[in-house]
Amino acid sequence: MLAFHADAHSLALPPGHRFPQSKYRLLREHFERAPGRLRMTPAPAATEGELALAHTPDYIDAVLHGHLSAAQQREIGFPWSPSMAERSRCSVGASIAAARAALAEGVAANMAGGTHHAYADKGSGYCVFNDVAVAARLMQAEAARPHAGDYAGCPPRGRGPSWERPGDGPGRAQRSTLKVLVIDLDVHQGNGTATIFRDDDTVFTFSMHGARNFPFRKEASDLDVDLPDGCGDAQYLAALDEALAEVWRRSEPDLAFYLAGADPHEGDRLGRLKLTYAGLAERDRHVLAALQQRRIPVALSMAGGYGHDLATTVAVQVNTLTLAAEAWATWPGRGA
Repeated sequence: MLAFHADAHSLALPPGHRFPQSKYRLLREHFERAPGRLRMTPAPAATEGELALAHTPDYIDAVLHGHLSAAQQREIGFPWSPSMAERSRCSVGASIAAARAALAEGVAANMAGGTHHAYADKGSGYCVFNDVAVAARLMQAEAARPHAGDYAGCPPRGRGPSWERPGDGPGRAQRSTLKVLVIDLDVHQGNGTATIFRDDDTVFTFSMHGARNFPFRKEASDLDVDLPDGCGDAQYLAALDEALAEVWRRSEPDLAFYLAGADPHEGDRLGRLKLTYAGLAERDRHVLAALQQRRIPVALSMAGGYGHDLATTVAVQVNTLTLAAEAWATWPGRGA
């Protein structure tokens, strides 16, 4: 399975900063020690034109050229540096590349990403640009322009003005617009994503998160599920299955983005939920099986994870990527 990484670009964080940037390097190094499951590739940087599909020109310029105010930097949670700007571009580029690869092969991943607190005109909560929002809009644009987004020689998924899901036979009705589903299972609500896609019926946003966690002022997704503090495996999985059933009743997506946050884990410093390692693995199985059954290509991102023991967070995300690679290996019509 293709997986894209951007951990070569570091953040100039002060000592004691609680953002665990080393987890991305540790995640990559784990799969380097155990090769075979992932084809890991450095992420390309998103262009300014690609970023403009979801962000305002003034905000893009401020990030790329160092014009963010002190207040804007505080809201993001990172000090500005050239490396911060390049890292942010590459994080978006990783989700773009993963989405293209998913359309060609069924499943692919960004080994970081899930920056769902970024709005069109500002960043927030350790999120600079909204990688999923940019990638979703770019995939829609490329689906309407055959050959625009071919990845590594894979056949294009655009079919003139309409689009056909990989694996679909000639009997399936063609679509005029590629429909996108965002499954956001980070413990924090995807407020930026919800706002960017508000009133856009081509993108269905689903967020399941802690009710009392950040952001404290929630935005309206197409489907929001609020969970109480202390929610454990059984309650969580029951809520997830009920929510997914509602998603399938209300949407018929052609491409999914899955934000597989590790922060619902019981050992997370910021999570407030009580999912075990086994419960999070079952969460991933439920999501991947539902998508595979419906032949909906999926691009994963790792989203949040702030464990008291960083090794636990990395272990959760290793398992997510391992399960995704297993799904990729058995994906219907993979490589066709």
